[in-house]
Amino acid sequence: MSRPSRTRKTTLTRIAKLKRSGEPITMVTAYDYTMAHLVDAAGIDTILVGDSVSNVMHGHATTLPISMDLMVAHTAAVARAVERAFLIADMPFGSYQSSHATAVENATRFLKEGHAEAVKLEGGIEMVERVKAIVASGIPVVGHVGLTPQSIHRFGGHRVQGRTKVSTTYLKESALALEEAGCPMIVLELVERSVAAEITAALTQSATIGIGAGTDCDGQVLVINDLLGFSPNDESFTFVRKYADLRATIIEAVASYADDVKRRSFPSDDESFGPK
Repeated sequence: MSRPSRTRKTTLTRIAKLKRSGEPITMVTAYDYTMAHLVDAAGIDTILVGDSVSNVMHGHATTLPISMDLMVAHTAAVARAVERAFLIADMPFGSYQSSHATAVENATRFLKEGHAEAVKLEGGIEMVERVKAIVASGIPVVGHVGLTPQSIHRFGGHRVQGRTKVSTTYLKESALALEEAGCPMIVLELVERSVAAEITAALTQSATIGIGAGTDCDGQVLVINDLLGFSPNDESFTFVRKYADLRATIIEAVASYADDVKRRSFPSDDESFGPK
C-alpha cells in the first residue's frame, strides 16, 4: 500500500483543497509521542489530541475530569513526534465556557506550550461568539456538534442526534454559524447520516469530520485505541471499525514473556553478558 509523502505538511490550505476536490480527510486521535510518530508515519492528514485521553489514558468514565495542564502536556508530547499531520488540541471542559478571555488564554496555551496548530471546542450556536473571539486572536478553531461528550449528562447518554425536527434544525443552523465564525473543520458526532450529508453539502468552506455520522462527511475520525482494538474493556460503539486486535496480541505477548521469565528461559545466554 502506498503512503502519502511525509515531507508534504498538511495545512489548513490543503484541508480546504481536499474538501473542494472531494477527497476524504483522515483524522485519528493520538495522546503520546510513540503513537503519534506511528500515526504520522502512516500518512494521516490530521491528528486530534482528544479530551478522550481522559477515558483512554487516565481511566475516567467521562471526558470531564481532564485538566488543561494534562491536555497541554499530552499535546506537547504528540507535537514532538508529528512532522506531516495537522495537529489539533481539544479544549477540555471548563477551559472555554466561562468567558472570552479565559477561552483565548487557554487556546493560546495550546499553541505556545503544546505546539498545536488549532484547537477544538464543543457546542453550536451557543458557542459561536466564543469561537469568534478565539479566531480573532489568530487561532484556528475546529467546531464540534451532535453528541458532545462534555455535555453527556445533558444528553442522558450516547444518543444519536438529528432524529427530530428541533435537533435537525439546531445542527444545521449551528454548522452554518460555526462556518461563518471561521471554523475550517466541524466534527459531527453521532449524527443521523442523512442530516450529516445535508450539513456537509450546505457548507462551502468548513470540512465536516464524521464519527458515527455516515460516509457523506468530508472526512472521518476515530479514537486510535478503538481503531487498533486495544481498549481496556474490549468494547466499542457500533460505528467503530477495528482494524486490528492489539488487545489480544499484547496480552498474549506479555503472558509469553511472563512465562519465559518463570521458566528461566529469558534471558538466554545470547541475551546475557559475560562467560556462558
